[in-house]
Amino acid sequence: MSSSSKVYMMNMSDGQFGANSYVLKLVRRHRHDWLTLLLLGVIDGLLNLIEPFHRYLSEEMLTPDIKYPYQHDTIPMWSVPIYAYLFPILLFLLYYYVRRDPHDLHYAVLGVLYSGLITGVITDAIKDAVGRPRPNFFFRCFPEGLTAFKKNGDVLCNGDPKIIKEGYKSFPSGHSSWSFAGLGFLGLYLSGKIRAFDRRGHAAKLCIVLLPYLLAALVAVSRVDDYWHHWTDVFSGGLLGLVVSTICYLLLFPFPHTINCWAPHAYFIMLEESASSSRDEEV
Repeated sequence: MSSSSKVYMMNMSDGQFGANSYVLKLVRRHRHDWLTLLLLGVIDGLLNLIEPFHRYLSEEMLTPDIKYPYQHDTIPMWSVPIYAYLFPILLFLLYYYVRRDPHDLHYAVLGVLYSGLITGVITDAIKDAVGRPRPNFFFRCFPEGLTAFKKNGDVLCNGDPKIIKEGYKSFPSGHSSWSFAGLGFLGLYLSGKIRAFDRRGHAAKLCIVLLPYLLAALVAVSRVDDYWHHWTDVFSGGLLGLVVSTICYLLLFPFPHTINCWAPHAYFIMLEESASSSRDEEV
């Protein structure tokens, strides 16, 4: 164990009350970050209220790739925040309960929420701008299978307006991007905590790290199986979530293969500032 790890262990053994109060101090110190997070949530909510771009679809453009049956999705949207964000946060709280590390709890929660909301804003903004029809668009537009067209040749949908609106939001997949954003952050977090890349060759650690990614991948596959997305939608959404989660994680935590991968950057900055203050007092 490194000397900084030993100092870390001693500092985190001061008691629950001190650790909890320090979490609140960190929240106050980063109040602008938390307010920005709230703003991102409002923006994402507004993006969901906007009517997406309606692509022109003539009778000849109603190809078989958008004529799949319309059915309920296997994994509803309301469940995504539960497994992709609430579950990781519960693990962060469990680690906090064991180690009493206020820095880790604060930056892990802040990071995973930023990862999710940044991904959500990007995803929904692109959805609204692109307006790509879903694979089941035809039966969203024409529930009875009877087609109708405007004078300009564009489709004249007669289905539920809310269902039709969602039918123009195929690219990219929100389930995929949100899942890889939250669970991808969790995968990086776990790799740092268990030191998966410590060069000692413990391949079993890699299995633990890859579990969140496997869950996210299965969610993405379900979107194609349910005919809610084309494969390019889920591939792009998954890639988007991976990129954003990696950026958010590395903003707050070291690379998982480094020696100090077990704690956030802020902790080591605090150690350096404490050591510098001690030297100044001695002088």
